[in-house]
Amino acid sequence: MPIEQDTRPLEEASPENAPESRHITSPALKGNPDELRDLEAGLDKLQSDANRKAGIDWTRVILPVAALLVLVLAWQIYVALGFKRQDQVPGPLDVLSQFGSLWAEGKAQEAILTSLQRGVIGFLISVAVATPLGLILAQVQPLRRAFGPLISGLQVLPSVAWVPAAIIWFGLSDGTVYFVVLMGAIPSIINGLISGVDQIPPQYRSVGKVLGASRIQMALQIILPAALPGYLGGLKQGWAFSWRSLMAAEIIAVGGTIGFGLGSLLDQGRTLSDMSTVMSAILAILFVGILIELLVFAPIERRLLHRRGLLAGSTR
Repeated sequence: MPIEQDTRPLEEASPENAPESRHITSPALKGNPDELRDLEAGLDKLQSDANRKAGIDWTRVILPVAALLVLVLAWQIYVALGFKRQDQVPGPLDVLSQFGSLWAEGKAQEAILTSLQRGVIGFLISVAVATPLGLILAQVQPLRRAFGPLISGLQVLPSVAWVPAAIIWFGLSDGTVYFVVLMGAIPSIINGLISGVDQIPPQYRSVGKVLGASRIQMALQIILPAALPGYLGGLKQGWAFSWRSLMAAEIIAVGGTIGFGLGSLLDQGRTLSDMSTVMSAILAILFVGILIELLVFAPIERRLLHRRGLLAGSTR
C-alpha cells in the first residue's frame, strides 16, 4: 500500500504558516516600529530610575546641611538684632570660639569621651538585660499581663526621678550614672521587642513546632529574627532614653568619684554663668546623639529593610 506524502506547498508547511497554537507571537512584537521604540524607551527609563535609586542619594546630605546653615544664619541674625545681651545669647562664632578653647584645654575631649563611654557601656548592659526579659514576657502571657503595665509605666517615668534615689544608694560614683542609664533604656528595649514579637505571623511558630524546635530554639532562631524590625525600633528608642538619662545624671550628680562628662561641663557653664560654655555643651550633646544615629542605627536599619525588601527601590 503506497504511503501518502504531504503534498502541501513548502511555504504552507513552514513555521511561519503554522497554526497559532504552535507558534504564539507576543502582541507587543507585532506592533509598529514606533510602539516598539516607545516600549524600549520606557524599559530603559525604568532601569535608569532603579540605578539612580540604588546610588547615593545626595539629598540626604545636602538637605540636612542646608537646614543647619539656615538655623545658624537665623541664630546670628537674632543675635545681631540685639534682643538679648550677648552674654545671655552668644553668637555662633562666640560659641565656636569657646568650644575651640575648651578643646585646646582638653576639657571637650575629656567630656565627650567620658559621656560616650558611659553611654555605650550602659546601653550594651541594657541590651543584655532587656533582650531575654523581653523574650520571656512576649512568650509567657501570665508574666506579660502581670509586668507589662509596670514596664510601660517605667518607660514614661522621667529618668531624672531616679537620680536622687541612685545618689542615696550608690553615692557620688559612676554606679549612680549607670543605674539611671539602665532604668532609662531597659523598659524601651523590652517594649520594642514585645511589639516586634506581636507583629510576627502565627505561621512562623507553627512551622517551628512542626520542625520540633525547643523553646530556646524557637525564641532565638525564629521569634527574635522575625521580630528584628520592632526590636531595632526599641533599640533606637532605648539609646535615646539612655543618652538623655545619662545627661540628667551627669548634671545633677556632680563631684565625688564621678568623672567629668558633657553633663558636668553643662553644669559648670551654668555655675559660672558662662552661656558660651553652656551652648557648647548643648551642641556637643546634640551632635554626638546625631552621629550615633547616622553612623550606627541608620545603616543597620537600612540594611535590614533592604534584605527584607521593605526599602524603596530594593528587591528581594
